[in-house]
Formats: sequence, C-alpha cells, structure tokens
Amino acid sequence: MVRTYNEDAFAMWHGMAGWAAWERRFLRWAEAAGYCIDVATSLDLHRDPDLLAPYRLHVSVGHDEYWSAGMRDAVERFVARGGHVAFFSGNTCYWQIRLEDTREVCFKHRFHDDPVHGTDRRASTTTIWSDPVLARPENQLTGVSFTRGGYSRTALSVPAGSGGYEVHRPDHWMFGGTGLRRGDQLGAGPVVVGYECDGCELALVDGLPVATGTDGTPRSFEILATAPATPFDRRTTPLPLAPGAEYELEFHARILLGDDGPASCERLRHGHAVLGAYVGSGTVVTTGCTDWAYGLDDPAVSRITRNVLDRLGRGRGQ
Repeated sequence: MVRTYNEDAFAMWHGMAGWAAWERRFLRWAEAAGYCIDVATSLDLHRDPDLLAPYRLHVSVGHDEYWSAGMRDAVERFVARGGHVAFFSGNTCYWQIRLEDTREVCFKHRFHDDPVHGTDRRASTTTIWSDPVLARPENQLTGVSFTRGGYSRTALSVPAGSGGYEVHRPDHWMFGGTGLRRGDQLGAGPVVVGYECDGCELALVDGLPVATGTDGTPRSFEILATAPATPFDRRTTPLPLAPGAEYELEFHARILLGDDGPASCERLRHGHAVLGAYVGSGTVVTTGCTDWAYGLDDPAVSRITRNVLDRLGRGRGQ
C-alpha cells in the first residue's frame, strides 16, 4: 500500500469528524506496535464493493457516522463471507447518505423532503438507518446503535461520568491479559467513553446485562462492558438546533416508537456505551464510543486492542 496522506494538512477538529483526533492517533499507535494497516476512505469503500476481499479484518475508528448503501453492502458481504470487523468507533453507521456525482446527500431530520422518500427508491432515503422507512437498523451489523446510546461527558449528558466502562464479563477473550475483574473500570484514566456512544436495548439477567435483540442487535451479541450515556434533549445541551433539526431524544422516540411524548422519551433517555461482540459467519466487535483511540496508551485498552487485532487480523476469529 502507498500512503499518500499528509497528516499536517488536517485540522484537529473538522465538523467533529477529525482524522487528526482519532484515525491518525490509532494509526500511529498501530504502526508503532508493529501492525501493517492499509488505509481506505469511505469513498473507496463505496466505489469498490470488493475492496475488503483480500483482508481478514476491517477496522473502523473514531466518528464513522455517515454510510452509503454501497458502503454498508460491502461490509455486510465481507462479514457474510467470514470476514471480521472491529468498530473502534461510535455513532457508527447512523445516517444513510447518497453519493451523487461529486455531492454527498443527506437530508437528515428533514428526510421527508428527500425526493426519493415515498417513491420506489425509498430504500435510499437519507434518514437514520434505524428508521422503519429503511427497515435496516445499523445494529444488525454493528451490534449497537446511537439510538440506544447518546453522549457522555458532553454538555449535560453524563457530565461527571467516570470516562470508563464498567466491566461485566472479564473472562471474555477480549479481556485476556488485562487482569480486569467484574466491576472494574476500563479506560477511565484517559476517558475513552466520551463524546458519542452507541448501545443496544438490554435487560438484566442474573445481575448481568444481556441484549434483548428486539431492536435489531443479534441475539448472540455479548455485552462485555457498559457506561451510561444520554441522548441530547432541550435539557441536556446548550447548543442551538440547526434549521429543521430536532433533539435526538425526541427524534428517536418519534421514529422508533411512533411519538415523542414524555413516556416514549423516557423509554430511550437512559442509554449506554456498550462494548461487546457477536459471532456470525465472521466476528464483529465494537467499543460503542468515538474516543477509544484516546486510551491506547492505557495498558488495558492497549491489550484489548491488541487482542482484537491479533485474533481477528492474524489468527482464528471465533
């Protein structure tokens, strides 16, 4: 692979999709640790449905929010053929986009204004993937969804949270060599649970969280660690809304539950960042947060990341 990026040409933050904030940090750590990482853009993945064919493991890092149908099709085919995916990212695959000539199209909260909405092309409507209009919730692929997560240590969403996960299943292979035990905090020092987080509908069974599977998350998905997160509403963010936008809590309630009244909002208010994994034809793991890369100097976070890359990128994947 020929790397042509000039990391000095990228601002630390650009629309909160910062290469310099997440991907560069992860790549520097991986290369220093001896991993050979090939880099592709979202546009590469969209254009080439066979881009992932030569590989064992696809890695997503940081804030991987906007996916075209072509991108998603490519990754789902990869997993169906036995490929593995590691989502060291959050708010992942939240909005569907279309790429038209040189434009990225996404109507977002105003998806009813999308010209394809309500037509025979409605499957390409640029709304959230969890919208019943698409009937393709992202957690069918990733295991988790921003609609069941939210924000952590951002504005008034969990403003004084620990910044780490509570460990629930320390015997899982991802935790091998970390010495973590049930109830320990993972990544609190460097604050890996930050900004945007993805979770799933869960219930307690014998004191441990399990995925219910009713929201699209595979029933084989194992919840390994969690941290509280809260979607923005008018009480938790001081930020003004963009024209035509809505607060996430009310938007999610209306789309997923049919109304944005108090009872429906309360059902979705208490989200989580969920670190977990499931096994299908391939293995899919997720950290359920954007800021995992900030913890790579932490011994436990580094060990978990190595375990994932070694097992899924080099060895057997089950």
